[in-house]
Amino acid sequence: MLRTGLTGGIGAGKSTVARRLVERGAVLVDSDLLAREVVAAGTEGLAAIVAAFGDGVLRPDGELDRPALASIVFGDAEARGVLDGIVHPLVRARSDELVAAAAPDAIVVQDVPLLVEGGMAAAFPLVVVVGVDAEERIRRLVSARGMSEQDARARIAAQATDEGRRAAADVWLDNSGAEDDTRRRVDALWDGRLLGFEENLRLGRPVPDGPPLLVEADPDWPEQARRLAERIGRAAGERGRGVEHVGATAVPGLPARDVLDLQLAVESRSDAAALGDRLAVAGFPEDPGAAPDGAGTVRVHRSADPGRPAVVVVRVHGSAAWRHALGMRDRLRADPRSRDGYTERRRAAAALYGADPDSRRYTAHTAAWRDDPDE
Repeated sequence: MLRTGLTGGIGAGKSTVARRLVERGAVLVDSDLLAREVVAAGTEGLAAIVAAFGDGVLRPDGELDRPALASIVFGDAEARGVLDGIVHPLVRARSDELVAAAAPDAIVVQDVPLLVEGGMAAAFPLVVVVGVDAEERIRRLVSARGMSEQDARARIAAQATDEGRRAAADVWLDNSGAEDDTRRRVDALWDGRLLGFEENLRLGRPVPDGPPLLVEADPDWPEQARRLAERIGRAAGERGRGVEHVGATAVPGLPARDVLDLQLAVESRSDAAALGDRLAVAGFPEDPGAAPDGAGTVRVHRSADPGRPAVVVVRVHGSAAWRHALGMRDRLRADPRSRDGYTERRRAAAALYGADPDSRRYTAHTAAWRDDPDE
């Protein structure tokens, strides 16, 4: 099963994307619908709201009077916190029930309007953000929903910024054009990424590195690595001792393979073993071909996401291997001469082994650089 977080600002057209994903076979868990379900007449949620805010939030038919409740919590952070404390746990519990009931090969799309505001991005192996320029969203809200421009701007200002959403997005899905264009983008995402990601997760199959082809440094690598590090850190929980972006993609300007390297520190080998299933669920199954190195590396996991190859090396905190990974990264960041020498060695290795689908000989050739006195 693949759990995908879907979000976007008001007026971005998230429902259009969700509808197409369902047409392609996704199981949709809609947080907005669940938020209404858990406070319907006769529910525990509605009883808790009445207890907190009084009978004035009830309509004559026993349903929640939403405008009356909104007038109480609007602009009152404390009242809003009380309401969120009632509704959010109920929505999470109901969401968990629906996810648990999905088939083992399902692609579950969890539509969460406040995913970014709630800091929930790291809970999903993949986050898709539906993006539209704010001015276009205002135009849509005014023309399609009948809002005043002032109200539309206020609604948008109360939500996360586009910068905040981009920071959370593994996929930024542009919905600024025609609906047919959006549907084609959704189809490309489904066929080119989601189907493969789900199958890899279900089979415990990492994405292979492929031939060691170098590309120029991508300025987005650090931000992509940060998202993965947050996901890994959340999965590791109390057993983790920190996640670091290491390797060539962590060095600005350095040509590298388009494979992110991350190092997860743990206190002991037993902690590393206990994290295997957690990392797999987060999108990083164990690499069955990797072996401990005797210097502190105890496990290797790789991303199952065909759209973002990555390696997660689990090392004992303070071990020689842990220190070497950080020291190598920091040396290359600080020393142009070392950076140039390492780049030359990597280019030579890529020329020798660029057609080899197994990257181990390439890795061995580049690793020998640190022991070369001429370098």
